[in-house]
Amino acid sequence: MPPTPHGDTAPPVLPGATGSRRPAPPGAAGSAPAPRHPVRPRPGLRPPPAAALAPGDGGPAVRPRAARPGATPGPRGLYERARRGWDRPLTSYYLIFGSSLLITVLGLVMVYSASIIQALEYSLPASYFFRKQFLAALIGGALLLAASRMPVPLHRALSYPLLVGAVFLMVLVQVPGIGHAVNGNQNWIHLGGPFQLQPSEFGKLALILWGADLLARKQDKRLLTQWKHLLVPLVPVAFLLLGLIMLGGDMGTAIILAAVLFGLLWLAGAPTRLFAGVLGVAVLAGAVLIWTNPTRMSRLQCIGASDLGPRGECWQAVHGIYALASGGWFGSGLGASVEKWGQLPEPHTDFIFAVTGEELGLAGTLSVLALFAALGYAGIRVAGRTEDPFVRYAAGGVTTWITAQAVVNIGAVLGLLPIAGVPLPLFSYGGSALLPTMFAVGLLIAFARQDPAAKAALAARRPGVRWKSMRRRMTKRPSGER
Repeated sequence: MPPTPHGDTAPPVLPGATGSRRPAPPGAAGSAPAPRHPVRPRPGLRPPPAAALAPGDGGPAVRPRAARPGATPGPRGLYERARRGWDRPLTSYYLIFGSSLLITVLGLVMVYSASIIQALEYSLPASYFFRKQFLAALIGGALLLAASRMPVPLHRALSYPLLVGAVFLMVLVQVPGIGHAVNGNQNWIHLGGPFQLQPSEFGKLALILWGADLLARKQDKRLLTQWKHLLVPLVPVAFLLLGLIMLGGDMGTAIILAAVLFGLLWLAGAPTRLFAGVLGVAVLAGAVLIWTNPTRMSRLQCIGASDLGPRGECWQAVHGIYALASGGWFGSGLGASVEKWGQLPEPHTDFIFAVTGEELGLAGTLSVLALFAALGYAGIRVAGRTEDPFVRYAAGGVTTWITAQAVVNIGAVLGLLPIAGVPLPLFSYGGSALLPTMFAVGLLIAFARQDPAAKAALAARRPGVRWKSMRRRMTKRPSGER
């Protein structure tokens, strides 16, 4: 066949033609009519893909959308997605920040509700205790943010000055004219005006930071396998703090400090015999201190009591149970507590959980327990995932502190433990307890941010990084407009 002019391909053959292959004239049967004006393709427009055509138009049949690779349908798939979401790097960060924030905010609300009658009895404004707690929460929030932004070496550098300062203040408590007694316990320093300071609360934080730094340095030198390096000087310094606290008669704070000490020893891998020996000495000393004090003995006898006692020694414990029992499922309503009208002593401090149960019911108390459980789980998760020994010891010590104090307080309200006189962390009224606790929560947040996977996730969420990554993913397409 002779080539076509200009080397083009051969024109189409008329339908039904079997002879010569000549171009079909316009308007011939079976041929498409020639357009009157040539159609210029607009820039940027692409022909539809073949998959978009209907089966009758020559395109393939539309297939159903395939499931995501690895996805499991049904409840098992939902469980797998929830488990993957729970294992994300920032889970601990969100749990610590969210649970501590909710506990603090709910605590402010309950402090205001539980302290109104107490303030009016003292001829004070109704919001007196709430305003002091709110100011302490603002200062504690600043401490939390500062602690969460500090690097780990700075936390370790603060451990020794904090320990020396706490010991110095706890010694000043015992100096006549400087120390101040509240409810029979001399463990306060009067700062002027309505403000007081309880140095033993800062002693807990000091012991955690100093003990974590000490154990971390000894672990780096491989000295923790020897029992003398494991106990000295950690146990003597802890006993010094315990002795200063017990001079003031505050056995509840001493119990929490002892729990912190045992938590550090457990994390350091103390042998069972050594751990049991130190625990036995502490239990024996506690039994002697309880046996020699009638007030502590009466509190021990009020565990599970349903009667006020011949001299009313179980008044607080029994009325705490009354408050919880009268709350029902959803409580009598915020501010509608009856027990806070002079029946329940210390409704805004030690027994604020009882007022919460009366006003918010079982739903409110279970919510508080769930928040503390989430905070404790996140602290254990941070301590278990890190490779830095200081972070592990410090995170475990803070978690032990907050969890043990919450268990002692709530157990006393429920009648399962003796009344120890310790506040509910982040929840009860008391600026001296709130400030170091919020700083400790800031430590947990800082440790959660130090995880390499969490660092990468936080860096990916920064606006600059996200904008650059979006620019890389975007492809420039012509709009077709002139």
